[in-house]
Amino acid sequence: MKQLLSAILLCALSLTASAQFGPARQQQDLPGKPSLWNIRGRQYPRVLPDSRVIFRIQAPNAQKVQIDLGKRYDMQKGEDGVWTCTTDPQTEGFHYYFLYIDGVQVADPNSESFYGCSMMSSGLEIPYDASKADRFAFKDVPHGDVHRKRYFSHVDNAWKTMYVYTPPMYDQEKGDYPVLYLQHGGGEDERGWNQQGLTDIILDNLIAEGKAVPMIIAMLDGNTRDFTAELTQEGIPFVEKNFRAKKGMENRGLAGLSMGGIHTLNTLIARPDLVSYVGIFSSGWFKNNGGPGAADSDKNYGVLREKKDIYNKNIKKMWLSMGGQEDIAYENCKEMRRRFDEIGIKYDYYEYPGGHTWPVWRESIYQFAQMIFK
Repeated sequence: MKQLLSAILLCALSLTASAQFGPARQQQDLPGKPSLWNIRGRQYPRVLPDSRVIFRIQAPNAQKVQIDLGKRYDMQKGEDGVWTCTTDPQTEGFHYYFLYIDGVQVADPNSESFYGCSMMSSGLEIPYDASKADRFAFKDVPHGDVHRKRYFSHVDNAWKTMYVYTPPMYDQEKGDYPVLYLQHGGGEDERGWNQQGLTDIILDNLIAEGKAVPMIIAMLDGNTRDFTAELTQEGIPFVEKNFRAKKGMENRGLAGLSMGGIHTLNTLIARPDLVSYVGIFSSGWFKNNGGPGAADSDKNYGVLREKKDIYNKNIKKMWLSMGGQEDIAYENCKEMRRRFDEIGIKYDYYEYPGGHTWPVWRESIYQFAQMIFK
């Protein structure tokens, strides 16, 4: 027993000393800065001033270790059993990454984990340049709240969760607010826009600057057998019952990225009277008819053509954004815009370089939120 107590005490003293002296001493000589999403106290991965990233992984018994950051990087093993590598420069904002140890894909224990790519993934944050850093930074402004709400879905016959952002003045002032229903992409869930997307921080800053109308944002789980039914039968009624939400299509917006954009488009086809503000980020009906999660494209365009005047009257703002030509949905959206032009559907289009990634979608909600409910 004495030996056990001594071991525990020694461990505690060691951890205390490390916490008090270790990190401070280490940081003096280490290059760059720890990533925003590192586990507390972890020094790696570290982001260099030129946006390259240094990784260190302790795996003394491994034969091969790699970092997957959209590109595979082979790590080099040191005599101490620590593997290291330095990546190419990375684009600003949030990126998923994975650790491969002897061919097995795992999340890096040095990083916070995020649900993306249909699994728990590691997250890396590359600082923004000075012209954009202010948009996504936590600042000394009034802050809203993000509520985690559980409800029973009769559409899926299961308990589900939604995240609901309420603006800073929600608890102090009376009155109702318009609602944006904001959807994540494939391989993600209702947590995405709140965690990876920084939606509450973005809206807090915009509202404080007078650039966005105070609004409620409801983030539902789009992994459902019928999103339109889930939204109209469960999501909207729940929000309008439990929050001070303005009703009527003129007080509702619907937006989504990738798969969430397809959900948004398909919902418009089924319910042209549901919302007045529409955001489609890195998405578009499939260029060839059909596809995972999408209805028949030609059929949808036929509905738009038949009801063109209704859509153009009901939708006050339809805004499409893409992450440039490297975005995997670029050709789908390009074809969709061509068909919209042919039919006469009104929309605005915006490109922001970055491909099919969260930096593009953060920029998209930053831009879109300033245009709606005005």
